[in-house]
Amino acid sequence: MSYTGHVQAGGRPDVRELPGLTVTKVSVGPYDNNAYLLRCTATGERLLIDAANEAARLLELVGDGPLGRVVTTHRHQDHWEALAEVADATGAAVTAHPFDAEPLPVPVTDPVEHGDTIAFGAVTLEVIHLRGHTPGSIALLYDAEGAAGHPHLFTGDSLFPGGVGNTWGDPTRFAQLLGDVEERVFDRLPDTTWFYPGHGDDSTLGRERPSLPEWRRRGW
Repeated sequence: MSYTGHVQAGGRPDVRELPGLTVTKVSVGPYDNNAYLLRCTATGERLLIDAANEAARLLELVGDGPLGRVVTTHRHQDHWEALAEVADATGAAVTAHPFDAEPLPVPVTDPVEHGDTIAFGAVTLEVIHLRGHTPGSIALLYDAEGAAGHPHLFTGDSLFPGGVGNTWGDPTRFAQLLGDVEERVFDRLPDTTWFYPGHGDDSTLGRERPSLPEWRRRGW
């Protein structure tokens, strides 16, 4: 079956095979959080994006293969409820931006900043800092120097189909987030870029790009 990016709480994961990388998307917890297990096809090494909830289910998804790292996209608790249990069970390194590290339930062993790279197996991800939803929100870009066919971007709660993440009516935070999303994502990456958000379905930059002026006008 082809990948759709549509998952639901308690439902089956959706799996996508990319050049060099397998992406497994699953919905966990009462807030329909997306967690993404990435597996390097060359080495089998795994990386988990957002150990949001249901630790036993996430560990079952990881299976017997090595989980080298858990990346938390931002500080909000619904994205790290299972982090301590998963990290303890696997010995995985814990990664987040320093601005969002303090609220996490375990120490961040491998902090990252804008422009840093994260390597596991033969895979490299680039860190994109998107300020506004939280001070330390990050997205992760997989491009494989063009070998991935088109870029793939894991956006946490900073970008969704239909708009940027919640900034709770704060115009300064909204302007910062939309500015970062425009400059660091839309201005840089092609319309074919597929993005994977922290909740709900996936989308592409091309599908969302025409709505940028509307997002700016409405202020959310």
